Amino acid sequence: MVKPPRKQRLSVYLDPKVMSRLAEHAARRDLSRSLVAEAAIESFLSPDAAERQEAAITKRLDQLDRRMTRQERDVAIAVETLAVFVRFWLATTPSLPEPAAQAAHAKAGERYDAFVTALGRRLARGPKLRQEISEDIDSGVDANQPGSPVG
Repeated sequence: MVKPPRKQRLSVYLDPKVMSRLAEHAARRDLSRSLVAEAAIESFLSPDAAERQEAAITKRLDQLDRRMTRQERDVAIAVETLAVFVRFWLATTPSLPEPAAQAAHAKAGERYDAFVTALGRRLARGPKLRQEISEDIDSGVDANQPGSPVG
């Protein structure tokens, strides 16, 4: 029976911080420092190490790209929803006579200021609409009943 070649000894000088990290890593993995150092050197000298790193980075970039595409789609849907709502509201809201229009403009200014304040508070700390919708659906709220948030 042929014995495998015996491992050769190598003495290296390591910075105390590197030596400490090597010892901690080896202890966590319950391996010898020599085995961890050998694996690290093998990985460093491996011709496909750069390819593995590139593959990992590419995978992460692909995930980020998919998330960004999904966010772009969601924003486009939200913008279209708002545009359709505004068009519908403008088409169905009747014009007011001149004396009532002036009072309505004044009241609109007050309401707009209150809206901006409420929006600021909600964005800062309030629940998101999608959370409220899922809570409403989960609790079985009927939108057609009086007093419901939608009705």
